[in-house]
Formats: sequence, structure tokens, C-alpha cells
Amino acid sequence: MTWIDPLSRALHRQAGQHGPVILMYHAITPGKLAPEWPWAVSMQRFCDQLDFLAGEGYATPTVAELVAAPATAWRGRTAVITFDDGYLDNLAACEALHRRGMRASWFVVSGALGRTPHWRDSGRPAGRMLNAAELRDMQAGGMEIGSHTVNHVRLTSVDDPSLRQELADSKAALEDALGTAVTSFAYPYGAWDARCAAAAAQAGYATACTTCSGWALRDADPYRLRRLTVFNTDTMSMFVRNLSFGDNQTSFRKLLRYEFVRFAQAFASRP
Repeated sequence: MTWIDPLSRALHRQAGQHGPVILMYHAITPGKLAPEWPWAVSMQRFCDQLDFLAGEGYATPTVAELVAAPATAWRGRTAVITFDDGYLDNLAACEALHRRGMRASWFVVSGALGRTPHWRDSGRPAGRMLNAAELRDMQAGGMEIGSHTVNHVRLTSVDDPSLRQELADSKAALEDALGTAVTSFAYPYGAWDARCAAAAAQAGYATACTTCSGWALRDADPYRLRRLTVFNTDTMSMFVRNLSFGDNQTSFRKLLRYEFVRFAQAFASRP
């Protein structure tokens, strides 16, 4: 495993005290080198992260399981692993999870199954997306398949009929392809508001994930689940600190500022 600095390891002792975290991945590239796309990580780094979670006793339920269970069920360290979009390279990630007895949730774009993605995103993986047969195999192996709309649109920018269609048609298409209910959803680009959350509930989803950082259940709302983005530049030490603080970016400068504020507040409260 990649080296983790002693301070980050010490800070991790508090991990789990504030509840579960949800990790958000997109693409996994072969080898050890950090990919150029910010939302991709190398296979070596991904495996290092999984090994750290396993070694520290993290439970890795799916999103549906996280929300269905009472909050008291997640008193220990819990990290829900999620993937957005449904890139073909995710098959290797699925195999890595299988080998470790871990599970994850995939949010896929129903209108792009088995095809080249049609939305713009410079730098993303080339080639096709996961197809229906591959998703069925993943589901049979214990992975959860959720929805990420039909066309990967910003839901806050579409009118009400289009919003309902993106949510309902994606759910129906995936349920037809998988033969099981699809109850989890993730807002594309993290773009959401109260109207989108209400539409997701009306469409029959039980959960919806945002890209807002923080402890997963902080808002006590299943349609506002928070996630921590895993970036290509995250070192293992930063990954460990992110787990500890429930934050996307935990540079040492940010931690020093955090500790200074805590010290100032404690000093000000002294009699």
C-alpha cells in the first residue's frame, strides 16, 4: 500500500464518529500513473483505497441498503462506494471489489447503454459505456444499479415535462433491462434543487445522491445524500483525511485553519 503520513493516520482515528460517507468515482484507468481526467483514478490507487477501507474495518453497503436501514445500523465505519455514468473501464473496478468481498452502487445513463456517450465532457474515457448484459452480471454479483437519467442532462435546466421524462424513462428502461426495481438515483453534474428532489420521489426513487461534500446522512433527507468526490490528484494521505473529516479536499493548510478556528472558539468560551 502507498505510504500514508503519520498525522493523517492519527486523524483517521476519529473516522466513523459522524456517520457514513459516500465516495463518488467515475472512471478507473489501468496501471499506476495518475490519469489526466480529474474524475478518474488509476487502478493501483483504487485498489490501495479499497485495501485501506478493508483494513480499517469499513462496511461497504449499497446506497439502497444505506437508506433502508435505521441510522443506528451504521455506528461503525461505513463507506458507500458509487460510480457515475457507467464507463466500460468500471468492469475492472467491479472485479477488484469482488475480490475483496465489497459492494458498490452504479448510476448509469440509460440512453447510452453499450454506446459511446453523447454528452460533452472533455477528457473522459473513450469508447462505449457498459451494456445491459454487463450490468445484469454486476447486479447478479451483488452490485446495485441505479439511474443517472436518460441523457445526462442538468435537471435544474430542463422544464417540468422533460424532468419527469428523464427520471421516469430512465427508471423504466433500466428496470426492463435488469428485471428488478431501480430505486436509487444520482443527479447528473450534481445539479439539483427542491423541484428535482420532489420529482425524483414522485418518479418512484427511494434515494438520490448529490455531489455536495459532507457526511452522507447529514441532511436526514434520502434525496439529498452527500458524497465525497475521489479525484485523480488525491494522494492516499488526502484520501484518509477526507474520510476523517467528511470533506472533498483536506489540504494541510485547510486543516491548520480548521484547528485554529477550533482553538479560537475554545479560548473565547473560557470564563
